Amino acid sequence: MDLNRRTVIAGAAAAGIAATTLGGTAHATGGRKPVKELFGKLADGTKVYRWSLENGGTRMKVLTYGGIVQSLETPDRRGRYTNISAGFDNIEDYVAKSPYFGALIGRYGNRIAKGKFTLDGKSYQLSVNDGDNSLHGGAQGFDKRVWDVEPFTKGPDVGLHLYYTSVDGEMGYPGTLKVKVTYTLTARGDWRIDYEATTDKATVVNLTSHVYWNLAGEGNGTIEDHELQIAASRYTPTDSGLIPTGELAKVAGTPFDFTRAKAIGRDIRAGHPQQVMAKGYDHNWVLDKGITSRPEHIATLRDRDSGRTLKIATNEPGLQFYSGNFLDGTLPGTSGRTYRQGDALCLETQHFPDSPNHASFPSTVLRPGETYRTTTIHTFGC
Repeated sequence: MDLNRRTVIAGAAAAGIAATTLGGTAHATGGRKPVKELFGKLADGTKVYRWSLENGGTRMKVLTYGGIVQSLETPDRRGRYTNISAGFDNIEDYVAKSPYFGALIGRYGNRIAKGKFTLDGKSYQLSVNDGDNSLHGGAQGFDKRVWDVEPFTKGPDVGLHLYYTSVDGEMGYPGTLKVKVTYTLTARGDWRIDYEATTDKATVVNLTSHVYWNLAGEGNGTIEDHELQIAASRYTPTDSGLIPTGELAKVAGTPFDFTRAKAIGRDIRAGHPQQVMAKGYDHNWVLDKGITSRPEHIATLRDRDSGRTLKIATNEPGLQFYSGNFLDGTLPGTSGRTYRQGDALCLETQHFPDSPNHASFPSTVLRPGETYRTTTIHTFGC
């Protein structure tokens, strides 16, 4: 947490202020034991629970369905809390309508061309759910599974361990994959995600989180005034199906240059052929740092009106920036307001899309005896 945010929260608490927005209240920092409540039921009667966490001035609600972050609240520069993640207020909409709002993504985040890849000389056909391609693990990816959840408190931190076992052949993927994802809210108010997975057969894995952010508040209009900076001098251009061509193109001199902070809307309608195909930004940025042993800062998002900032650190080599191009005004969110094109954005840390079909891309292969581990940290400020 930065000094400004720490001062806002501490000052509000000392003065007994209950600054509110959308029903929120400013609280002093300090972790609270996660609280569980029934959120709804699936058509087959399976119960879906919602876990509420609070620490360091950040509040979070997580569903057992899809590991979904249903809401995440932080204060603005005046101490007023707002939910800054898009989502629904009922399980039915998550099942029937959700464009991956807040979800855990697997087995493979992003796209695999025609849902096909070859590993160790054997070809695999995956579930195809995005035109001719497989997207975010297929028609029944990890976002549509009910996870086992175990709450924890560890020193000043609070969080959830989420568990799911994907059986051999699920959505066409080889190997039984045992997955553990840990959501931690730290004493600083950071949200840390630690991904782990093991397999009993060679497979491919690329896990990520698909939260849609609007730092002005969920349902509060466009993100085009948000300023974004990405530590990447190259990106992966795509074909018309949003599958990487294999090129690592320079961002310099193009609308894809976010090496210095700029408003997202400044170049979003520049007419670049890549933007025309994607209806905006929906591309993987090749992070300059590459794969690292520890998370390193790679992106900063800022909303000047509220003062909120989001800084992201990861050990992953890529970042998918999606500017909410396919939000069409038909989805009412938790505030009751509908989401239009560009009303939220995603910053998905990852290996590259379609890596199993590009030998030059960082490998996503996981073999028996190995453990898949990646970490992403979200730091909120104001």
